[in-house]
Amino acid sequence: MSGPGSVQHLREHLTRLHLELPKNGLVTWTSGNISARVPGGLLIKPSGVTFEDLSPEQLVHTDLDANVLESGLSPSSDTATHAYIYRHLPEVGGIVHTHSPYATAWAANAREIPCFLTAMADEFGGPIPCGGFAPIGGEEIGAEVVRVLRGHRSPAIILQNHGVFTVGKTPKDALKAAVMCEDVARTAFLAVQLGQPVPLDPADIDRLYTRYTTVYGQRAAQPGEPTP
Repeated sequence: MSGPGSVQHLREHLTRLHLELPKNGLVTWTSGNISARVPGGLLIKPSGVTFEDLSPEQLVHTDLDANVLESGLSPSSDTATHAYIYRHLPEVGGIVHTHSPYATAWAANAREIPCFLTAMADEFGGPIPCGGFAPIGGEEIGAEVVRVLRGHRSPAIILQNHGVFTVGKTPKDALKAAVMCEDVARTAFLAVQLGQPVPLDPADIDRLYTRYTTVYGQRAAQPGEPTP
């Protein structure tokens, strides 16, 4: 059974989403992963499997303490990080991790990505924060992600000397945030090379973010309603 809402359907959807990572230049070789929350646990990419070779059946099912629930391949080395985030941010339904080059260049400098752009105000509600360094393999990265993003408008964080984590209500939402994070990181990097870019005023950021999150996109239009 692979109808909408089934775990099998989610496995197929998550496998397709993984192909968007190399397509959008967010990963190289086997680095990076996407996970999805499922009842009582998560699905995540297996360690060391290339994106083009990934199949729905290879996705690893673990509980929210990163314990594997089904025999098969070994899960990503980032599984404990994902599990920690899901445990502590119950609104999160999907997580993406990448080492996308421009965003990671800011992370290598331990610098947040300043909010120079209206598109950045829309999607992130301000600068993209930079968290501190944390070792790979345990819950330390997850704890740093939660510490920085809890109560923050940004669905993305760059981690010092490491890379990018994004969160969303769904895996697709988290993927969109990862794509947008790299896009604005690149533009911000180029702007800094050209001179001294001007950050947006906080009041303008608030107005842009509110418009984007409450008006932008498709919704039921009422007769006579003005165009946003």
